[in-house]
Amino acid sequence: MKRGPLLWWALFAVLAVIVAVGVLAGSGRSGPVAGGTMPTVAPGSDVLAGVAVVRERIRGEDYRRAAFGDAWDDDNNAPGGRNGCDTRNDILNRDLDDKTHVSTKRCPQAVAGGTLRDPYTNATIAFVRGNRVGASVQIDHLVPLAFAWDMGAKDWTDEMRARFANDPANLLAVAGGANQDKGDQPPGAWMPPNTAFWCQYAVAFIAVVRGYDLPVDEASAMRLREASSACPAG
Repeated sequence: MKRGPLLWWALFAVLAVIVAVGVLAGSGRSGPVAGGTMPTVAPGSDVLAGVAVVRERIRGEDYRRAAFGDAWDDDNNAPGGRNGCDTRNDILNRDLDDKTHVSTKRCPQAVAGGTLRDPYTNATIAFVRGNRVGASVQIDHLVPLAFAWDMGAKDWTDEMRARFANDPANLLAVAGGANQDKGDQPPGAWMPPNTAFWCQYAVAFIAVVRGYDLPVDEASAMRLREASSACPAG
């Protein structure tokens, strides 16, 4: 069944809260999500309730990607736990349409091809497995790892950082160019070019930082509140 990128974000965002809180408790795991509707925001509510806001992000010089474990592991939130496929393939399977598959040593159902309806740019992108062509579709951490590190993840256990890096609630298949443009920037410095996606992006970002007890900087808090104001009232 085809899925536009805007259709499943409400459930995705709610799941992020459940999953992240469970991770903090030492037990939570999520699975790929589909379906749902646009998230709604109650009039007069503070979308950042429960999220600490600090003046600014203090960039350290000690960030290490390796501190978050392997780039993609199989110890994530796929249905039934370990499924023989790494997180990248799980996210591609969740987010792409018209998929074809190939069996590899790392995954019996590796995505060989498919179509991404990119939420960041609203472009339709053909994905073909391979180092060069495959780079047109990348897996983005909604809350960037380096940002999370600077905001407190450097004090987490290795296990918790690995879970965060491979948590589907914090991952999304997107256009490679947009992912490169974003880098490790938080919402105060970067938002998706597709403004129609700002509501979903903000709600999901907030759910992850709230669930993992991460603060946000003032500039990001302002942008997240602004973006959330575009959500339907509910």
